Amino acid sequence: MIHVNVTEFRNHLPTYLDKVKTGEVVALTSRGTVVARLVPEGDESLKAREWLVSIRGKSWVGDVTAPLNEEWEALSDTP
Repeated sequence: MIHVNVTEFRNHLPTYLDKVKTGEVVALTSRGTVVARLVPEGDESLKAREWLVSIRGKSWVGDVTAPLNEEWEALSDTP
């Protein structure tokens, strides 16, 4: 992951966008704090986040001692 100040990013936008296109993650910082990240389209972490958002309404925290071989209800297509 590349960390770059927002001003530096703005001044060299095409260069950093090319880096993202080739698979690099660019973290934008302001006063030393990361304020945003640019990730390539199709990045696995984004897919995981989208999946978690999609099952949020169907999931609940409950019995954490259930057998591991049971199917997780949040993965079923029925509401």
